[in-house]
Formats: sequence, structure tokens, C-alpha cells
Amino acid sequence: MIDHIHLLLLDGISTGELFFVFLIILIFFGSKSIPKMARTFGRGLRQIRDASQEIQDDIKRAAFDEPQNNESSNKNDK
Repeated sequence: MIDHIHLLLLDGISTGELFFVFLIILIFFGSKSIPKMARTFGRGLRQIRDASQEIQDDIKRAAFDEPQNNESSNKNDK
């Protein structure tokens, strides 16, 4: 799996190409707006990570709590 991630990231990009891309970004956006963009990007990633973790926690809670709720409701019915 790590090999697949490596192929997706920087397998076909050389150092010179990366430098050129960063230079173009610097020219278009300027040195003052790049940190703002990076912070916004980081916050977005954090929100996505938090939301996915919350969904995973909800699924785990529902999976483990449901049998207990069914057993207690069956005991009350008897």
C-alpha cells in the first residue's frame, strides 16, 4: 500500500519541476498570501479529519451499543 501512495505523490516529479511550480505559485499569489492559504488549507484538512473521526466514532458507538439496547428492551418486554 505504501508503494501505491508513493506513486501518487512525487514519483514522476523532479526537484527542478517542484522548484518551478513553487516559483510560479510565489509569483501569482505573492509571499504574503501563501501563509494564509496554507493556514486555510490546514484548517480544511483538520475539519475533514475531525469530521471523519466523528463519523467513525458514531459508527463504532452504534455498532457496540445496539446489542446492549436490544437486550435491555427484550428484558423489559418479558
